[in-house]
Amino acid sequence: MSAIQLTKRQLLGGIATTTIAFAAVSKAAAADIPESEGTVDMNAALKPGVLPDMALGPENAPVKIIEYMSMTCPHCAHFHNTTFEDFKKKYIDTGKVRFIIREFPFDPAAAAAFMLARCNPQNPTDLSTPQQYFPMVSMLFKQQETWAAAQDKRAALLQMSKLAGFSEESFTKCLTNQKLLDEVNATRERGNSEFGVNATPTFLINGKRYAGDMSLDSLSALVDSLM
Repeated sequence: MSAIQLTKRQLLGGIATTTIAFAAVSKAAAADIPESEGTVDMNAALKPGVLPDMALGPENAPVKIIEYMSMTCPHCAHFHNTTFEDFKKKYIDTGKVRFIIREFPFDPAAAAAFMLARCNPQNPTDLSTPQQYFPMVSMLFKQQETWAAAQDKRAALLQMSKLAGFSEESFTKCLTNQKLLDEVNATRERGNSEFGVNATPTFLINGKRYAGDMSLDSLSALVDSLM
């Protein structure tokens, strides 16, 4: 599957009217260890791309997880709204897992949301830190039905962004950053071409690829089997 190269024109015009379009995979909650869809070179996958990795947990954690996600994907939102915080407390905060988010937008609204998460709201020419990025992603996922389904997605995203400290000026400056848009596109392309990602969410975990939303029980069973 070739990557969608989102342009700045599509971004600024498309987020107002684009219908959400994405490939997404869901899985029923289960305590069984999920089956992988194949293997990946985890050492290569862990090397940052053109954007700094947004990561939580120590670099020497025994289990490494990279999640490729789209901000308009409902299954990604479900994972982050129902599973991630408990998983973070159980495994990331205790040093057992290093968790990395990688951008895989399927539409202009998702690309815009990622760009806003990447921008420092006070100085949008600077990139955000993980301490800024993860809360922004969490807020946007919790409010996904509000902004991603809005007729005017730009206005809805602006309203969400103001809650995170953006002004209309810094919001616009972030979304007109062509270099950042190109880097978000490149992150998606790399996931597709190098690691076989074509659906969201997709998790790369200690050298194996897993597609689909996972419950806390199933993800815990998988992580426990790797330690």
